[in-house]
Order: sequence, then C-alpha cells, then structure tokens
Amino acid sequence: MEQDRRRFLIATTATVAAVLAQWTTAEPATAFSSSGRQIGAAVADRFDSRLNELRHLDDDLGSDHVYDAARAESRLITRLLRDNTYSEETGQRLHACAAEASRLAGWCAFDNGRNAAAEKHFITALRAAAGSGDRTAGATTLAFWANVRYSNSHPDPRGALDLIDGALAHRANITSPRVLTMLHIRQARAYSIAQEPTAAYRAIDDALTAYDQGIPPDEDQQSMYWVTTGEVFQAAASTALSLGDPQRALTYFSAAATHHDPYDPEKEPRGTAIYLARKAEAYLALGDLDGAVETAQQSVNLLGGVSSARGSETLIGLRSELTRHRAIPVVKNFLNETA
Repeated sequence: MEQDRRRFLIATTATVAAVLAQWTTAEPATAFSSSGRQIGAAVADRFDSRLNELRHLDDDLGSDHVYDAARAESRLITRLLRDNTYSEETGQRLHACAAEASRLAGWCAFDNGRNAAAEKHFITALRAAAGSGDRTAGATTLAFWANVRYSNSHPDPRGALDLIDGALAHRANITSPRVLTMLHIRQARAYSIAQEPTAAYRAIDDALTAYDQGIPPDEDQQSMYWVTTGEVFQAAASTALSLGDPQRALTYFSAAATHHDPYDPEKEPRGTAIYLARKAEAYLALGDLDGAVETAQQSVNLLGGVSSARGSETLIGLRSELTRHRAIPVVKNFLNETA
C-alpha cells in the first residue's frame, strides 16, 4: 500500500488480486460461541433498517454527514460479531450488514474525494461479505470499488474491469438483477474511459437486458432502490460523453428523463446535479452555450445543501471549460453569479 494522498489509489494490482481471491475462496461464517449474550435475527433486522436509513440520508444530506455514522455502524457490528453468541444464519446476516456498513463508508469516502480511505473500506467490506456467504453482497462492493478505480484522477479502467469480472464470474449466485445491472453499468463506464466503444455500448445493452429480466423493487435488494432504467440511460450518456459523442449523450440524457421508468431527481439531488453538469458538457462540446449555461445553472441549484466533493469538483471542471467562452455575455453572467 502507498501513502494516502486523498485523490490517489492505494491498492496495487497485487492487492486487488489477493483480496478478490480471498473473497472467492472464503467459506461462510459458522455459528460462534463465546461468553457473550445470545443475539438473534431481530438484531440483524435492526441493522438492516438503520443502514437503509443511512443510505437515504446520504441522498438527502450528502456523504460528509453520513460517513462517520457508517463507520460507527461497521465498528459496532464487528464488535457484536466478536463478542457474542449467535446462530449460523444470524452470523451470516450480521456479516452482510458489516459488509454493507463498510461499503457505505467506502462510498461516502469516495464521494468526498478520499479515494485511499474508500479503498480501505471496500477491502474491509469484501472480507465481511465473504463471511456472509452472500455473493450478491460481495458483488455490490466490487461494483462500487470499480467506480473508484476508473473515476480516480489517474484512472485505472483495467483495474476496474478486473473487479467487475471478478464479480461477474459468480453471476449465477448473484440474486439481485439490479446488482447485475449495476455491474454492467460500471463495466460500460470503465470501457468508455479505456476508449473501447464497442465493449462499452455492449455493456449498456447488457445492463438493460439484466434490468428488464428483473423482479419488482420491493423484492430486490433494499440498497438497489436507485437502479432504474433511467439510471442506465444516465450511465449510457456519461459513457457516450467519455467516448467523444456528445450528441448521442444528449439522446441518452433525454431518455433518462422521459422513460416510463425514469431517473428520479427528487430522490437523488446530488446524482442529478452531477448528470446535469455532464449534460452541460455535452451542450458545450456541440457549441450550444445557451444550453450549457442553462443546464449548468440547474446543476448548481440542485447541489446546494448537499455535501459532495465529487459533485463540487464536477462543477469546478465545468466552470473551467466555460471560462474559455467568458467573452459571451450569458457565460460571463453565469461565471460571475457562481464565483
């Protein structure tokens, strides 16, 4: 591991391979006996509920507010696993909760630009997922970890694809169609950053196929509530933008909003703000300054009040691109108002 430099990755290729191998070969946890009290399924139920609330608080308030809470949940669950007695089933459920708490902490760290910390949390999450015996929990962690690898300031799309391939190797044991959809979304983004359009658009098709073969939201993983057809189209738009096709990106952005299963901006103001900033980039690439500024203003309005270094950096990058057109009045006004 290298020194934590906030935006830099710390997991080497060898580290990623070792953690993947450990997850693949690990046996689920069995019943544990200690001098501690007996705990049952009700405790796991409560952690499931608490983690669900934290996920939605992250949507409403931003990752900065939720990070410490997710870390505290992880520590508490780990202590309960170590110091108490429980059945095999309860132990595996608690391991899944520990994995989700660390996964959420990793996501929050990433959203705040702390990639090294994020990777540490994802490694912890994957090890806990191994104890749960639930390949879906591990695959979820790998999908979020892949996001860090290809979104870094020094992108590693190949490393991201290795993580996704590691998850998809167990697709027969992944019980959530929405998790499979997410894996293909991440795959498309990684391929687009690697500048492989054929593979990227094939992954988008695979994401739509996985989603269409899905089950009702209330029967799927609670943590996958945000995965909709609109989300797939938003990812497709980002993919097209990375591949230098802004017109195709705008077509996908429009589909995300108008599909009968659309992306929901009210539930995800931070995500909407980031996607709007990318939409503004597409308008800018096509020379439509009015469209770029109007969309950028919508992004700024949505991001207000939600803490997200990732969102702020996206807007900073967009403003930097717009400064090249400062002589145009509409651009000048926007830059002055958002200085």
